[in-house]
Amino acid sequence: MKTTKYYIAAITCFVIWGFFSLVLKPIHDYASLDILFYRVFSCSILMLLIAFTFRRKKVNEAILTFKSLSKSEKRKSALLNIGGSVFLMANWFTFIYVMNHVSVKATSLAYLVCPILTTLLAYFILHEKLSKTQWTAVGLSISGCLLLSYANIMDMFFSIIIGFTYASYLVSQRVNKGFDKFIVLTFHITLAALFLLPFFPAYSGPVPTEFKFYFCIETIAILFTIFPLFLNLYALSGINSSTVGMLLNINPMIAFLLAMFFYKEPFGIVQIIAYGVIFIAVLVFNSHHIFAIKQKYILSPKDSQ
Repeated sequence: MKTTKYYIAAITCFVIWGFFSLVLKPIHDYASLDILFYRVFSCSILMLLIAFTFRRKKVNEAILTFKSLSKSEKRKSALLNIGGSVFLMANWFTFIYVMNHVSVKATSLAYLVCPILTTLLAYFILHEKLSKTQWTAVGLSISGCLLLSYANIMDMFFSIIIGFTYASYLVSQRVNKGFDKFIVLTFHITLAALFLLPFFPAYSGPVPTEFKFYFCIETIAILFTIFPLFLNLYALSGINSSTVGMLLNINPMIAFLLAMFFYKEPFGIVQIIAYGVIFIAVLVFNSHHIFAIKQKYILSPKDSQ
């Protein structure tokens, strides 16, 4: 039961991301690169202000911790954090492009593919162990994704790209320990901003003048980037990346419902069945924790002693 708070953090994060299209779709007329530029720059400025105003002690602790590492540990830490920044940046750009220029369904499928990729990467790279029940859940997820890709192979192509970048981020940050999570996230986003800065003059469009654009960007920066990413990193500090990956399925299921009922995108019976199979897979994968919570509340105080 000690892991419940990490489950809550992951679930909250992915529920928030499920509604991302509500603030991204209103600015679909803007170039994907422009949205990426302003999102990353805004996040970086906000997080640096918070870090150096309210978390200066944690910044100093992170610097001292890094200096105390051996040469090989410093190299590993640098690679994990630089790699995390690159994976995040690639994920954001591909997600924005596909959301605004392909379909909401394709991005939804991406975060159904991502848990499978995360679980496989965690198994082969981090050697995270899975029970037979959890492997059954992975098999159900693969079946659901194959059903969805049958209807549109190009959606699957884009989805694999988006899913792989985020799966790589999750797995890399599972082993990125020893530093304050907010400071780590600030580093990732600020490094992404520094990388994008030289490209801004040449590849950005005219400076946006609409209030709607800046309102959506700031909402994306605070509510759909900084807050959920912090929750995500926090969850990874307490539960396996494969578990976080499977909980990620909550995100596309909400996006699926929005695409069907809010954006009126067409869905066939095969797609509905596929999402149902994947939802069952999430329950099966996390059944050990679900039953543990249920058992806790069924037992009387006398029984639990």
